[in-house]
Amino acid sequence: MKPSQPPRAPQTTPATGNRAIVTIVGPDRVGIIAGIANVLADANANIIDISQSVLREFFAMIMMVDLERSTIPFDSLRERLQAKGKDLAVEVSIQREDIFKVMHRI
Repeated sequence: MKPSQPPRAPQTTPATGNRAIVTIVGPDRVGIIAGIANVLADANANIIDISQSVLREFFAMIMMVDLERSTIPFDSLRERLQAKGKDLAVEVSIQREDIFKVMHRI
């Protein structure tokens, strides 16, 4: 007979309406990830997942972020990310996950 194990807590995933996709593309340089992550942290947005690649001299990154506890409105976060992107010489965009899915449906 197997010893009983305590029940597992259900895994929770943030509601789709509270998540967004951030994309960053541009020439590679030091500080891109840190700069974007700092803007998100200052807004209390949590990075759920991140993927980045450097192809020769080109940098590309996509992040999924949880905005449930964000302390600023979505449009303000977009403006701050785009301003940081300009400082870093990269293009930054953010879209709510549900809109991103609709736009990229095959």
